[in-house]
Amino acid sequence: MNNTIRLFLLCLFCCTFQTVSAAIIDVAAGSDLQQVAARAQPGDILRLARGRYAGNILIDKPLTIEGPADRSAVIEGRRNGRTIEVRAPNVTLRQLTVTLSGLSLPQMDAGIYLENTAAKALVEHNDILENSVGVYIHGAPDAMVRGNRIVGDTKLRVNERGNGVTVWNAPGSQVVGNRISEGRDGIFSNTSTKNIYKNNYFTKLRYAVHYMYTNDSEVSGNISVGNNIGYAIMFSDRLKINGNIALNSRDQGLMLNYANHSEIHGNAIDKAEKCVFVYNANYNRITGNRFENCAIGIHFTAAIEGTKLTGNAFIGNQNQVKYVSTRFLDWAEGGRGNYWSDNSAFDLNGDGFGDNAYRPNGITDQIIWRTPAARLLMNSPAMTIVKWAQSQFPALLPGGVIDSKPLMKPDSVPAWEKLHAVRQKQR
Repeated sequence: MNNTIRLFLLCLFCCTFQTVSAAIIDVAAGSDLQQVAARAQPGDILRLARGRYAGNILIDKPLTIEGPADRSAVIEGRRNGRTIEVRAPNVTLRQLTVTLSGLSLPQMDAGIYLENTAAKALVEHNDILENSVGVYIHGAPDAMVRGNRIVGDTKLRVNERGNGVTVWNAPGSQVVGNRISEGRDGIFSNTSTKNIYKNNYFTKLRYAVHYMYTNDSEVSGNISVGNNIGYAIMFSDRLKINGNIALNSRDQGLMLNYANHSEIHGNAIDKAEKCVFVYNANYNRITGNRFENCAIGIHFTAAIEGTKLTGNAFIGNQNQVKYVSTRFLDWAEGGRGNYWSDNSAFDLNGDGFGDNAYRPNGITDQIIWRTPAARLLMNSPAMTIVKWAQSQFPALLPGGVIDSKPLMKPDSVPAWEKLHAVRQKQR
């Protein structure tokens, strides 16, 4: 028998032994959970009855702690420290209400705290209420936080609250299908890699997703409603930002700040000061998105080297594009541009593209950006002459964005259909 077979049989024996030896322990309300956990064997399942349990529990072995399906088992902290702290791998926390952690952000107080030794932790279907940080993944690789309701402490000012989920240096960890509200940021991800943040619902936050130095990761299928910024993506590379929704953002639906070599596709953003703000973000592909009803559809500043934009729909924005530069950019990648709701174009040959190039910004736009008070002269004879002159002599047009192949109708964006349903619920 070779070594590979021996190793396989040993692993199979260990898994079978753990499964057979695992016990289900019923825990009565008010029991000392710390003592129960200390007496339990690795792999045991602690089933909590409806009721209250004292918090500040340390879990240092693989265990499952679960409550009734209605989450009526309440683990209540002391308003000091961490309500549940996990230091062992393969721990599951399920169907609990976890509340009243300490409120110290520097001390990393949290409802549920996963240390870097808590690999493959599973936190699912819990109510995590009135803590500092809801779930703190502090270096725990391959952790999963899914299907939870996480609500911050509304008695604190926003900047005093913690995040719904904080992820720090936790490769492979995922945050999926949670409802997060009333905190500082919904998900704050910092110095990590290969993470997935998917199908979460965010409301009443500063940023829905706040992304710093997190590479090779995915933000997809999330819904942000009524937050200051929907998705703040900063200092990160090789991301997939797909199929997200941002509705009624106070400032920006999507911000890309030093985010490079990424795919931004199929997102729907409706009603914000800026649908998209891009600062020094390069070599990105921005395709098939819908940007609607914003003061500015897309605002570019600093370098945008290698950025490709095609198949996007810019609809009903007061200013479709703000890009102040003497450099010309053609947003018609591969001979296919974008849809612009204010483009009064003809398509005489019926090929689906406007017969003339679309130019979102002219000389008058640039004058107003530099001197906002000049807006008072928009309908003056002087401005009329300027507009006429640049239409007759294209050489007078400043550098900036053109779309040489504008679309005559917008592409279908599945996230927009979902956004329409979200809007209906808001009414």
